[in-house]
Amino acid sequence: MGSSSLMWFRKGLRLHDNPALEHAAKGTDFVYPVFVIDPHYMDPDPAAFSPGSARAGVNRIRFLLESLSDLDSNLRKLGSRLLILKGEPGEVLVRCLEQWDIKKLCFEYDTDPYYQALDARVQKYVSSMGIEVYSPVSHTLFDPRAIIEKNGGKPPLTYQSFVKLAGQPSWASSPVSTGLSSIPPLGDVGAVHISSVPTIEELGYENIGQIVLQHEFSPFKGGESEALKRLERSCDDKGWVAKFEKPKGDPSSFEKPATTVLSPYLKVSDMLTIASASVCLFVLTDYATSKEVCSVAQTFSLYLNFQIYIVLCLRSLVVYLSVYRNVKHHTSPPVSLLGQLLWRDFFYTAAFGTPNFDKMKGNRICKQIPWDDNSELLAAWRDGRTGYPWIDAIMVQAVSESYESNHMSCSFINGAGCTILLGIVLPVSLLVFIHWEKGRDVFERLLIDSDWAINNGNWLWLSCSSFFYDYNRIYSPISFGKKHDPNGNFIRHFLPVLKDIPKEYIYEPWTAPKSIQIKAKCIIGKDYPSPVVAHDSASKECKKKLAEAYALNRKLNGAVNEDDLRNLKRKLEEDQNQEGTERSQKQKLIR
Repeated sequence: MGSSSLMWFRKGLRLHDNPALEHAAKGTDFVYPVFVIDPHYMDPDPAAFSPGSARAGVNRIRFLLESLSDLDSNLRKLGSRLLILKGEPGEVLVRCLEQWDIKKLCFEYDTDPYYQALDARVQKYVSSMGIEVYSPVSHTLFDPRAIIEKNGGKPPLTYQSFVKLAGQPSWASSPVSTGLSSIPPLGDVGAVHISSVPTIEELGYENIGQIVLQHEFSPFKGGESEALKRLERSCDDKGWVAKFEKPKGDPSSFEKPATTVLSPYLKVSDMLTIASASVCLFVLTDYATSKEVCSVAQTFSLYLNFQIYIVLCLRSLVVYLSVYRNVKHHTSPPVSLLGQLLWRDFFYTAAFGTPNFDKMKGNRICKQIPWDDNSELLAAWRDGRTGYPWIDAIMVQAVSESYESNHMSCSFINGAGCTILLGIVLPVSLLVFIHWEKGRDVFERLLIDSDWAINNGNWLWLSCSSFFYDYNRIYSPISFGKKHDPNGNFIRHFLPVLKDIPKEYIYEPWTAPKSIQIKAKCIIGKDYPSPVVAHDSASKECKKKLAEAYALNRKLNGAVNEDDLRNLKRKLEEDQNQEGTERSQKQKLIR
């Protein structure tokens, strides 16, 4: 009986530039390519606010299945196939290792807390069995562990300090892999039950009805093959590559987005055991030999729309030709394409080195703030019913396409500050002062390019809880939208109820005279909601609350406990009630 390797696919659902797969195929007689589906994260949840499982919307699940099907198809071309198993991943994997007499286990290293715990359990077992484990870093440009070690055991918390520490990737001078031309065959699977890649219907989503049908128009098809096609199209415009500068793109562009819209192919899901699809981006780079020449991997508008990420197999650098060397002028980090890659790694490193990064409590880099808990306002934002067309159109796009081409919707939740995209401030606003964790959960569920580290990192940033602290920068969602899309085409597309509202009222339909509303067949308060908050007063109140919270954090040197937050929240409510009383009294005197 020959030797056997098991390739455990999780996020790196690709053949190109997959060092774990390459190692699995070396010096072995049989390779078992495995993906484990955990039913807990795939089975339909009727109680969820949108079609899907408890952790992911149906579009995210569909994208993952398409990515798995594409991987299976590509493996079959090499005489192999993808083995789909179901159950708790750790238990399933151990059973496979035992029954198939595996001598070598290969999988991509993952910094997410869930995978860290899972991998520790698996490695404890395999070490006792004498099984070789190979788990390379290939989902990020740099190894977060090495960056943290260079920084004295703590993650760098500014972009500039991260870039200074990062230097040149360790793999920059290594040979470029363009994919496997062959792979050892499958061995005997024995009594292990193997499935094919299930369809969305086979997972139990066939009876959701019209709600699901509304979600069938996502423009993204999952899979490495589709990703490479999109990348090739994007790389054709070398002038665009050289001049790319975030955030100067038009966030209202939805038919032809200002970015490559490749983000779904980097991260299809953060839903714990439902691994996300990370596909191979052919990157245009000369990074190894010049500080100026940078990766030409196309950036994309993030699922969060707080940050721009890169879709890629981050190590997979197929050199087409050096665009940057053939143009007179090109942008530089942090706004350039290379800058986007570095932002992504910055957040991965910060997340990996910070316990409880996804929470306010117990997170040493997070300001302790007494956020409001208003389920009605949260639902209004989530469902696109805030009464602010720009925000609502963004959220409708997020639900229907599982993607956002704008940067502002997240700000409605906490309204704290403004997002910094590659070091440049963009306006955000609306302010309902709800906990950033609530908004984070919505984006994690809906958006197919959801990424644990970047989702949490940007919500921390946008809420002025960490990284960025200028909470006085609060801007109007009305003027920001008008700047890029004065006619409101983006709004009209995603909110057809407003399609006949004249452009002078499209961002503030509640100001339209009743006669115009009737003519447009859209009565505000009936056909489309009135604003749930008044922007000016909400902004003022938000700044005051954050100022008080910041003062408390400074006073206690960050050691703010539950009692401190409750007392501050009580004080803020009393102050707000007192101000309301005083306003009422003044209005009476004026009358």
